[in-house]
Amino acid sequence: MMDLRSDDKGVGGEEGAPLVHCKIFLFSFVFSGFLPRSVRNWIWSTRVGKSDSKDQKERDPQLALKFGPFYSIKLKQALSTPTPKWYKQNHTVTTPIKTLNSKLSGYMRNGLVKEAHKLFDEMPRRNTVTWNAMIRGCFQNGQINQAVHLFRQMPARDIFSYNTVICGFMHCGDVATAEDVFDHMPFRDVVTWNTMISGYIRNELIHEAFRVFHTMPEKDVVSWNLVIGGLLKSEKIDFARRLFYEMTTRDAASWTIIISGLVGAGHISEARELFEQMPVKGVRAWSTIIVGYVQHGDIENAELLFRRMPDQDLYSANALISGLMDNKRVSDAVNLFFEMPNKCQKLWNSLLLGLIRHGLVEEAHALSAKSPFSDFVSSTNMIVGYFGISEVEVAVKIFELMPIRDTTVWNATIFGLGENDSGEDGLKLFIRMRELGQCPDEATFTSVLTICSNLSTLHLGKQTHAHVIRMGFEYCTAVSNALVTLYARCGNMDSALREFTSMPIHDVISWNSIICGFAHQGDGEKALEMFKRMILTDVHPNHITFVGVLSACSHAGLVDQGKFYFDCMRYRYLIQPTTEHYTCVVDMLGRHGSIGEAVALLDQMRADAIEVPASVWGALLGACRMYNNVEVGERAGERVLEIEPHNSGVYLILAEIFMSHRRISDAQRILLRMKEKGVKKQPGCSWIEVNDRGHLFLAGDSSHPEFGSIRALLDLVHLEIEMSIANKKSCQEIELLLDGGYCK
Repeated sequence: MMDLRSDDKGVGGEEGAPLVHCKIFLFSFVFSGFLPRSVRNWIWSTRVGKSDSKDQKERDPQLALKFGPFYSIKLKQALSTPTPKWYKQNHTVTTPIKTLNSKLSGYMRNGLVKEAHKLFDEMPRRNTVTWNAMIRGCFQNGQINQAVHLFRQMPARDIFSYNTVICGFMHCGDVATAEDVFDHMPFRDVVTWNTMISGYIRNELIHEAFRVFHTMPEKDVVSWNLVIGGLLKSEKIDFARRLFYEMTTRDAASWTIIISGLVGAGHISEARELFEQMPVKGVRAWSTIIVGYVQHGDIENAELLFRRMPDQDLYSANALISGLMDNKRVSDAVNLFFEMPNKCQKLWNSLLLGLIRHGLVEEAHALSAKSPFSDFVSSTNMIVGYFGISEVEVAVKIFELMPIRDTTVWNATIFGLGENDSGEDGLKLFIRMRELGQCPDEATFTSVLTICSNLSTLHLGKQTHAHVIRMGFEYCTAVSNALVTLYARCGNMDSALREFTSMPIHDVISWNSIICGFAHQGDGEKALEMFKRMILTDVHPNHITFVGVLSACSHAGLVDQGKFYFDCMRYRYLIQPTTEHYTCVVDMLGRHGSIGEAVALLDQMRADAIEVPASVWGALLGACRMYNNVEVGERAGERVLEIEPHNSGVYLILAEIFMSHRRISDAQRILLRMKEKGVKKQPGCSWIEVNDRGHLFLAGDSSHPEFGSIRALLDLVHLEIEMSIANKKSCQEIELLLDGGYCK
């Protein structure tokens, strides 16, 4: 708790400041024209000039008392002292203090703290309003210690000073210090008590707020509104309702608060009854009940109320348009916009976004082309919409036609290209963005690093990482997550783990990236170790986490642990298994040879009315190929072909299984079926990056310029492998002979 006792300093905390301020004040007051000319002449002749007549004093004893010897001497000093240099240069001397206070508050309100402090230091005179504005501004801008320091320095405090400090401490969560200030206040008003109630509610101390409410000597309507709002926030609906009916005086806010609370709790009918009882309905009350009907899916009532609304605001219109969109009433939503007397770009962009979210991208584009309300935000929404329906060329065309592009537009286009298998174009666009001087942000780097990880371009990823460090984004969680994923997918787990360890904050994506990275690289033990570390933190695993965990168990052959984590996911974390989870479990059981158990799992899925996808049947088919189980393999293969009749790999695997069991006619039948359906085997494809250059290889393709050298090198590697196997076999035979001879 902070010590708020005053320092023993003068006004402004500067030694001698009152004297300077007094000089300036008297000089300005006497000679600025506020006093009559006769009085000014009298002061001049009496206190500054050579005349010192008793008759003049006797004529006006009050003036003689008001400007006694002390002020006379100080005034003479002020007049005889040369004008200071700072007085000549600083405009604050002649600016009214009210104007300076307003300017100071404006600085603080806009976050210009240094400018506010500079103005405060230059002010020749400060009143209580000045100090209060500074203290309030420091609290608003997070400078708690500075606010406390100013509060200590204040030469005089009013009730607003104390209320400001209490409010500031409550907002930053220091309830104990706020209570200490409250307890030691020399006087309090109803605002003080209300500030305490509001602070307790803000810090979720509803019982303390209610205690203060009952203790306060006098309550106003704000006090009641605060407590009722706090009770509704704490979901104490009945208690809030009872207090509302106990109120003797209610304002529009009282009605709106209780209506909003009832709407949020699902009591829409009761909220409507209270709404109809309101003596005066404000715009906020109308908006609350209309939005409530939209949220509860009652668009008809929402529309009727909106038509009755005397002053239709944009918030209510936006909510109703979204509701109409969600109910597939697109034409009604568009008509509502054009019927609005007051239209704006924000409402128009909301309408376009609604159309885009419902897949009506081309319709939205047609409307946007004819509307005068379209701006670069509209174009950005159109780009996102076209990428969403995989119309990459149209999205890029809209981007190129935009006269003004901000960072958001660049980010949307780079991200869209990456999501639509055009990652190389996305990287080229990023390079162009930098060449044009557009500054990338956190989202830019996240998208670029994601593209690098998808393309496995480690070298370019490292260059982007260096750029991230130069720009100061290395501690942004989203960027760090993308870096972990990049290094993990490129097989550099040491760098991935180093980046993960250096992160100040880990979210669920961070943990998923490192767990799935180790699982993807076949290090199941390390993946499970990271998962065990994760569950010791406050981060809860999600469905992607368990995909990584089950995949790790599958690759490491940890069948028992895999079964345990599968049950843990369902019954402890209450996560419903998805296609990926079942695929991992079937693959795990199949790799272990437990094909019967895998089949039993699929039968259970079908019994639970869960549709078994092609990927799960494919995992079972792969296991049957490994263990030569022709019966189950045939069943699994046929299931896959029912779902994916053009999957060339399944035809070939089935033919291979039949051939291995000498079922040549079945193999020929499968290959003939494949030919009749026009299915062709897709050539295998791989690529590698060497010296900043990508090399692409296709199965059966010999067009690479270094094909001959590569082929010769591969033959040498193959020969070395065969020789190594032969040598190992010979060593084992020798060891057996030696062991046998030794036994004899």
